[in-house]
Amino acid sequence: MAELIAELLAFAVILYVLWRYVMPPVRKITRDQQESVRKQVEAAKVARERLGSAEQKYQEALAEARTEAAKIRDQARADAQRIVEEMREHAQREIERIRQRGQAELESLRLAVIRELRTQIGTMAATMATELVTGHLADEAKRSATVDRFLDELEAMAAPESPVPAGRGGA
Repeated sequence: MAELIAELLAFAVILYVLWRYVMPPVRKITRDQQESVRKQVEAAKVARERLGSAEQKYQEALAEARTEAAKIRDQARADAQRIVEEMREHAQREIERIRQRGQAELESLRLAVIRELRTQIGTMAATMATELVTGHLADEAKRSATVDRFLDELEAMAAPESPVPAGRGGA
């Protein structure tokens, strides 16, 4: 029994030494580990919250970017439509200007052609009249008839009430 008591006493001393000198550092290490795990859990929660917040901000930014892209696209379409309309108006003005200039040139050319034709017709008429008169006066009988007719017309103009004599050999 003495051996049992000695063993119990040795066991109690070992327990006391363990309890007094080993357990406090083990408890401290355990508490530190628990504190470290608790901090990691809290950091994980904060990280999860940050991740959620970042995802939400990302989704908001993405939605805002899509909205902005749609606005830019709509603005670009509106600008393109405005440019097309401006170009159409400019083209219409240019067409009208060219048409008016063409009409003015056409009128100018028409007048020039009319002047040229009048000049040519006058020249041709004078030439033909000269040829006709020359041909007509070349014949002695025709020349006498023309002079007689001219004289008859002069007499008729001098005496409008008297009848024209019929025996002169008119043309």
